[in-house]
Amino acid sequence: MKPPASPQKGSVLVVEDEPTLRVLLEHSLRQRGYQVSTVMDGEQALAFLETERPDVALLDWMMPGLSGLELCRIIRQKPGLKDLPVLFLTARTDEQDVIAGLDNGADDYLTKPCSTDRLDARLRALLRRTRPVQDIVTFGPLTLEPENHQVTRAGRPIALGPTEYRLLELFIHHPRKVFSRETLLERLWGPNVHVEIRTVDVHIRRLRKALNETGEADLIRTVRAAGYALDDGTISQHGPSSG
Repeated sequence: MKPPASPQKGSVLVVEDEPTLRVLLEHSLRQRGYQVSTVMDGEQALAFLETERPDVALLDWMMPGLSGLELCRIIRQKPGLKDLPVLFLTARTDEQDVIAGLDNGADDYLTKPCSTDRLDARLRALLRRTRPVQDIVTFGPLTLEPENHQVTRAGRPIALGPTEYRLLELFIHHPRKVFSRETLLERLWGPNVHVEIRTVDVHIRRLRKALNETGEADLIRTVRAAGYALDDGTISQHGPSSG
């Protein structure tokens, strides 16, 4: 299952046969700003890779049928995939297993259990090696640096939670465009995650508070019965700013 494209850190293919862990990884990585696709075994992964090219493949080792190690070997033999970054996330902790994984083409190796922070850091490191540096984005007094997730307003650092950061990232790539609550829910949480519509309003309030912490003009425009937009007021007029 693949969520709609949006400005994010990168796309990750999760290959994991254990359903609970697969769902947990998908949710955790989406919350960190990744576009996530999931499959349950090596055969499904190969079928997916016939038509899609993620930025990173996150592989379990012990799976029914084609193992993660065998899948990694096949990936390295395919001309269109041989440079695909591969990260093992597996319960196999023996040093010889780590060596075997790396010798068979993996770029990195993590053992379960693994914190989301550590996994996020390893994924970001792989992406830095394989993707061009993302351009700094500006809109009015705002500056967003995707490479290090820093946001400033007129030089003032702004601390944002992961969801507020992704909201701003979406807005700043589409300035003045009005997004409905339903669209924001789908872009941020995916189409099949059940989240209350008012959750969007909560995160908008948090983003608005962070951006306007020292009393600056409100950059988040609320359009009644329509949604929200990032707007510095230089072209369109601000609507009511409740919410």
